[in-house]
Amino acid sequence: MGLLYDRDTCTGCMLCPKACNFDAIEKDGDKVKFDLDKCVLCGSCEEVCPVDAIKIERKKIDSAEIAKYKDVWTFCETSDGRLRSVALELVTKGRELADTLGEKLTAVLIGNNIENHAQTLIHHGADRVLVVDAKIFADYTTDAYTIAMTSLIASRKPSVVLYGATNNGRDLAPRIAARLGLGLTADCTGLEIDEARQLIQTRPAFGGNIMAEIISPYTRPQMATVRPNVFKPGEPDSSRPGEIEKVNIEVSPVQVRTRVLEKVSEAVEGMKSVEEADVIVCSGRGIKDPANLELPKQLAKLLDAAIGGSRPIVDLGWLPPSQQVGQSGRTVCPKLYIALGISGQIQHLAGMSSSDFVVAINKDPDAPIFSVADFGIVGDIFTVLPEVIAEVKRVLDSR
Repeated sequence: MGLLYDRDTCTGCMLCPKACNFDAIEKDGDKVKFDLDKCVLCGSCEEVCPVDAIKIERKKIDSAEIAKYKDVWTFCETSDGRLRSVALELVTKGRELADTLGEKLTAVLIGNNIENHAQTLIHHGADRVLVVDAKIFADYTTDAYTIAMTSLIASRKPSVVLYGATNNGRDLAPRIAARLGLGLTADCTGLEIDEARQLIQTRPAFGGNIMAEIISPYTRPQMATVRPNVFKPGEPDSSRPGEIEKVNIEVSPVQVRTRVLEKVSEAVEGMKSVEEADVIVCSGRGIKDPANLELPKQLAKLLDAAIGGSRPIVDLGWLPPSQQVGQSGRTVCPKLYIALGISGQIQHLAGMSSSDFVVAINKDPDAPIFSVADFGIVGDIFTVLPEVIAEVKRVLDSR
């Protein structure tokens, strides 16, 4: 790995010294020069150079170099000042991985006025929280967050970095991987450490027909995005000690090519979000007709539940995409999941198998959904469901 600088091509625009957070570049006549003792090869200078005079060569690193990379990191996303639940899920899983490796767990918080979340992350398992707090990070932008994360990663050399597979996480992680020349496994549903201390990253592949186990043996850090609601957050321990470190990352506005003009929240009238719901009533192809969704909606109203759908009925337009549960939709983790007329192919199971309690109604006794159901009813949903609704009403009326 090394930095290549073509002095003849350089125009002396001086964008690269402004982009460097490590004071490794300074003016040298009408050009620039690099202090390689300070340079961490984060790639910020390469990114801003308008004439491609700077190149960073990244090669496979040997076992001795790999041994220099320590600790598990989690990128902990916030939204409108709130800590997203996926952050706590990642910290819980990261704690498990760090304990297996005998290393520390670091949570990374980037935003504006977000330091108050640091103690929460420590209580859930983080040993250290790196807080990057500045107005330029108030809204997520690819450029600003990439600069911050690559600066931290390149200088501190973590062994593992985990991101939530949210809209922002799916945008940020590939950019960091490309800039630092790293591997990245997307949409993981399982993470383990093997005997060789490699991160085993499990994700559905080939349309969900197989579960692939992926490793990154030649680059560090090992990086993965993890679907929300796959791992359950652990119980907080308010007695846990931890370190909070404020890190100053300078980002010039000229380095950020986009800005947020307006935020629009997606909302489906009369429907709760399946990602946030404690109870979900989900319908599949067995519902047969969009008019028949009135039965599931009756049950959902009684249980204060969200209405969900499998991919076939969402593809038909019977429910909006925001309500789709499964590999190509939302991953959910409710306390109660009721599956109506859903066969339970692996693509659907990947999105709901973490539910606390699963009730399935299907007329096919061999339907795969019964393999994950805690309680199953073999029967026609149009016969069984009205009886279930009547019983729920009876119980609620008797309270």
